[in-house]
Amino acid sequence: QVQLVESGGGLVQAGGSLRLSCAASGRTLSRYAMGWFRQTPGKEREFVAHVTWSGGSTYLANSVKGRFTVSRDTGKNTVYLQMNSLKPEDTAVYYCAADLYGSGTANADAYDYWGQGTQVTVSS
Repeated sequence: QVQLVESGGGLVQAGGSLRLSCAASGRTLSRYAMGWFRQTPGKEREFVAHVTWSGGSTYLANSVKGRFTVSRDTGKNTVYLQMNSLKPEDTAVYYCAADLYGSGTANADAYDYWGQGTQVTVSS
């Protein structure tokens, strides 16, 4: 079993920054790819970013490329999503997820464990 807990969400003005953290417990994260997704009411979960188990390869959705970065600290069993130049359309609940058997994907169905989510609200 893997438990994922996101933190770092909150209210920020447009143009501001937030750093989300996803702490894992239960099993080490070191061999899992990790992803970040977001969701707003009435919409499907949207892919944001993923990072390979080594942290050496990352992939970002076009909508956040150049503004967000994803990284991981395997020693701390934690994954981060640094969000800069935030826009009102980034407002959503952000989830982290663990892909136990793959190298990371934009397909939410491929992930095996999910956190409870953290709310990010960007005001204009």
